[in-house]
Amino acid sequence: MLLLRLLRESFNLAFSSLINNKLRTFLSLLGITIGIFAIISVFTVLDSLERSIRDNIGKLGDNVVYVQKWPWIMAQGSYPWWKFVNRPVPSLKEYEYIRKHSKNAEAVVFQAGSRATVKYKNNSTENTSLTFASKDYDKVRNFELEKGRYFTAFEFSAGKNKAIIGSEIAKELFNGENPINKSIKVRGYKITVIGVFKKEGSDMFGSSSDYNILIPINYVRSIFDIKQERLSPQIIVKAKPTISVDHLNNELIGLMRKARRLKPKMDDNFALNQTSMITQGFDKIFIMIDLIGLIIGGFSILVGGFGIANIMFVSVKERTKIIGIQKSLGAKNYFILFQFLSESVVLSLVGGVLGLILIWLGTIVAGSMDIGMTFKMSFSNISSGILISIIIGVIAGFAPARSASKLNPVDAINSNF
Repeated sequence: MLLLRLLRESFNLAFSSLINNKLRTFLSLLGITIGIFAIISVFTVLDSLERSIRDNIGKLGDNVVYVQKWPWIMAQGSYPWWKFVNRPVPSLKEYEYIRKHSKNAEAVVFQAGSRATVKYKNNSTENTSLTFASKDYDKVRNFELEKGRYFTAFEFSAGKNKAIIGSEIAKELFNGENPINKSIKVRGYKITVIGVFKKEGSDMFGSSSDYNILIPINYVRSIFDIKQERLSPQIIVKAKPTISVDHLNNELIGLMRKARRLKPKMDDNFALNQTSMITQGFDKIFIMIDLIGLIIGGFSILVGGFGIANIMFVSVKERTKIIGIQKSLGAKNYFILFQFLSESVVLSLVGGVLGLILIWLGTIVAGSMDIGMTFKMSFSNISSGILISIIIGVIAGFAPARSASKLNPVDAINSNF
């Protein structure tokens, strides 16, 4: 009870001092508010950016391997670039071989892509993204349909002139008209729309289906040369639930080497890419950015802490006579220490809360803008801001509070301050 009473009186005296010295309080709050705003805003932006990147990478699938010509990340000591250039692109024949012989794959998809002008009556969309895929594309790519249906197995195998279009494509071509069972034209070929992708919004890797058109690969073989590298042909393999990506990776190496008849001493002439390669690269980048943000924010916090310490020393000087009177009336050293330490912590905490409020308002403003990512303050950001404020308040106020508690009552009363 004595400790609680001591804390209550200390906080009351602290608040009274802060209210009676508005200008000094404002200047102290300004320093710590800017410091907390700087360091927590950096962490909030980085956390939001990291979350957005990981969400976008997650669309690619964490249990999916991409068989391609080029690796996503060039390993140190890899053979010369001209050997990469001479590699063949994945083919439909290799896709069929993997689909037939793989024991660890849940789904195997051949995919290519191009761009073309798409027309419907008098409306058209220029440079539209086209995706050509084989059966089971829906098993390796996460999406939802707003209207219509997905392809049947027969439509894939027979190469029917069907298509699923993105929400923005539907808006630009059909102007509110129901696109289902309507025919669009790609390079003069009529293709019937059977579905519309649900709006996803833009992302950081351009993998949104909003501006994309999906067409069965067996149909476009008569329109595009899918053997050309500019169409980026690739084989996408998804592992079974009980199979790790490493096991699938090892199996695909053997299958691709057999499909291409590579001798034991010959190097692989294909790349097996997976999302972990991207996330590992980003992990290193984010560690460096976190460190830079910590250093920048740390300097801001340091400046705010010095400001609080300076103000607290001034406060001790101004209240020297009051301290002497309190001690003469029986106030213990720890009471004086808690009194000034509480003032410093309260001052720092209020400044920190104001900084967090400014960041929260900033996330609301940023969220109203269409910039492809969502800014959000996490609980860890909020708790870090409050904890940092308390620590800075204790550190900055300890020396002034200790000097106040050590004052001699007689000398303090007779002081000229």
